[in-house]
Amino acid sequence: MYVPPHFSVPGKETLVRLLPAASFATLVSTGDDGALIATHLPFSYDKTRGENGTLIAHMARANPHGKLLEKSEALTIFQGPHSYISPSYYATDINVPTWNYVAVHAYGTPEIIEDMEDVRALLERLTAENEREMPNPWSPAQLDRKRLTGLMRGIIAFEIPVSRIEGKAKLGQNKTAEDQAAVQAAIGNLWEQSERR
Repeated sequence: MYVPPHFSVPGKETLVRLLPAASFATLVSTGDDGALIATHLPFSYDKTRGENGTLIAHMARANPHGKLLEKSEALTIFQGPHSYISPSYYATDINVPTWNYVAVHAYGTPEIIEDMEDVRALLERLTAENEREMPNPWSPAQLDRKRLTGLMRGIIAFEIPVSRIEGKAKLGQNKTAEDQAAVQAAIGNLWEQSERR
């Protein structure tokens, strides 16, 4: 990812701040023929495991991407908040259209989890994280053991010890204070208008 110095932010800390809202990410791997393959997945992030943390996820066993998991380094892309920025938002008239955003790229080689108890723990963790705001949180324990075992056989559970992590927050840091304030006010007005609809 191209990260000019004024847009660089600590990757690990930025990812923690983006989660859980940005936990649905894109996993990108390279096949034997050099072709890229991408899969969109919910991820969990354990910031305590390894210097850069560890990503945790699963995909359908039928997904061809699963055959590439342990072969080479993969890239996981987390997309945070983003917005189009019109030149009309600025206080000065020397600006052009742009897009402000926050993103984190995490790199590492996936490791498949084979032990069924570990797979179940992974599913319980992912489910608990995504159900935490629900009035009546659902749990895999609500399935009978035979059905749960069958479902677990249909997935590939894996984790990615993160070897490198980059964070970028392109939020107008290279603009004047006057322009930054004008953009914040314009975006705030847009949010207010959309909430009234």
